[in-house]
Amino acid sequence: MSKVGKVPIAIPDGVKVTVDSRRFAVEGKFGRLEQAFRSDMVQIAVDDAQATVTRVKEGKQYRAFHGLYRSLLANMVHGVSERWEKGLVVRGLGYRARLQGSTLILDLGYSNPMEYEIPEGIEVEVPNPNEIIVRGADRQGVGQAAAEIRKFRKPNVYDGKGIRYKDEQVIQKAGKMGGPGA
Repeated sequence: MSKVGKVPIAIPDGVKVTVDSRRFAVEGKFGRLEQAFRSDMVQIAVDDAQATVTRVKEGKQYRAFHGLYRSLLANMVHGVSERWEKGLVVRGLGYRARLQGSTLILDLGYSNPMEYEIPEGIEVEVPNPNEIIVRGADRQGVGQAAAEIRKFRKPNVYDGKGIRYKDEQVIQKAGKMGGPGA
C-alpha cells in the first residue's frame, strides 16, 4: 500500500464529507471545497469520524492516484476546519504593503505601486507594512496567491531586499571585491 494513502483521515466535528461517483466535497466553518476524482482508480469511503481512500487495483499509476487523492482530501478537511496560512515578509528601504478594499497595494521601489487583486476565497491581512498574511481554505489557492505576490519583487541575493516567505532563508552572495586591476 501507499505510505501516504493507507493512513485514514480524521474528520473533525463540524466537517461534512460527501462522496459522489466522480466528486468528493468537504464542507466546514471556513467554506466548501469540491474535487473531481477518478473512480476507476480509487474508492473513497466515509465513516463516522474518518475517511479512507483505497485503490481499485495494484499498479504504479493506481498507487500514485491513491496517495494524491488521500492528500487532496486531507488538505481539504484541514482547510475547511482550520484554514491554511502563508506568511510573507516585505524587506527593503521604502518597501511596504497595504490593503485597499480587495486590492493589495505594494510599494516596491518601482515608479508606480504594484496592485494585486485578491482572488475569491482568499483572505489577505497586513498587520504591519512589512508583513503580509495570506489565508484560505484551499491550500493550492493560498500557495498560488502567495507565490504571485512574491513574484512582484523576489528577494535579491546580494542585498536581501524583496518579498520573501516568512520561513524562507535567502542565502546572500558576496558582492564584487574591488582590488588591484579591477
